[in-house]
Amino acid sequence: MSAGRIIAYVAAAILIFFGVLFVWGAFSPQGSPGWIIVGVISIGAGLVLIWLAGRQAKREATEIVQKIELSGDVDLETLSCRNCGGALSPDNVKMIAGAPVVSCPYCNTSYQLTEEPKW
Repeated sequence: MSAGRIIAYVAAAILIFFGVLFVWGAFSPQGSPGWIIVGVISIGAGLVLIWLAGRQAKREATEIVQKIELSGDVDLETLSCRNCGGALSPDNVKMIAGAPVVSCPYCNTSYQLTEEPKW
């Protein structure tokens, strides 16, 4: 939770607390009817602060980072289309539904990239 949201929630709690005290005090023998208005405004301001802090929480973006650890030694090889043999670049490989899919710009074929065993 960010510091701004914590401050907003604390300020809202204070506003609501004093708002309830003002409304409650308006009905005492020494109270004034004007205190009801002050109390309702204070409670309303506290509720608006809670609402704004809640909206801020939904706006925060989530960043997903995918890290891949390869086992063993990795040698870079040129990638070629298995249909026509054309040279492919990393731009021709896209992740679709969590699987790498190769799209050949020469023969327009698409296939899922699979890793063959090394033995």
